[in-house]
Amino acid sequence: MADPTPNRTPISRRDLLKSAGAAGAAALIPGGVTAEPAVVPAERAAVVPTGPLMNLTAQETEILGAMVDRLIPSDDMGPGALEAGAVRFIDRALSEAESDSVDTYRTGIAALDRYSRYSRGAPFVELSERDKDSVLIDVQLGAATGAEVGFVGSSGSFFNMVKSHTWQGTFGDPMYGGNINFIGWDILGYPGVRMRVSDEDQRDMEAGQLPPARRSAYEYGQFQMTGGEE
Repeated sequence: MADPTPNRTPISRRDLLKSAGAAGAAALIPGGVTAEPAVVPAERAAVVPTGPLMNLTAQETEILGAMVDRLIPSDDMGPGALEAGAVRFIDRALSEAESDSVDTYRTGIAALDRYSRYSRGAPFVELSERDKDSVLIDVQLGAATGAEVGFVGSSGSFFNMVKSHTWQGTFGDPMYGGNINFIGWDILGYPGVRMRVSDEDQRDMEAGQLPPARRSAYEYGQFQMTGGEE
């Protein structure tokens, strides 16, 4: 089936971040996901899971990775959600706080691929960036229907769940397994957690010259988790 909206242009990351209210995203801490010391690469490099992961097969990982990559793509602004480790964050969350969403993810990923084949004539991972964005717009709007595609409820519900988890994995505290090498915080220009801000720090921050504090909140003693407490 031909693309019913041939004039759609790829989604820009600036528009996506604006629509998500990303200014507050750095504060996201998903309840129930265990904070652990993160191993942060010395240099930024694409972290593209190939699967299988803990909860997703290799094929599911590939499709989800392609979706996540279009939600916050790498571009001239820098790395995106894949490089930030959002897919591995999601897979880990499906073993912890989001364990009741495993089947929803599997069903939704399969339905996304079926809809892509039905409406665009090819698997989702093989589509051009333009067509991937077009498919995801349909999914977001709840318009991904037909040929028993298989979304449980509205396709928009699946889209919003994945988008929310992608934002958490990209912009949340790196202790939760995403935001590798503080990529998400750098995208936002977030200066990092500070327990004290001097007058000079405030002036530098307002001038856009404050060096980022590349530290997890859990590196500060008052935020450390002990004895299994969250």
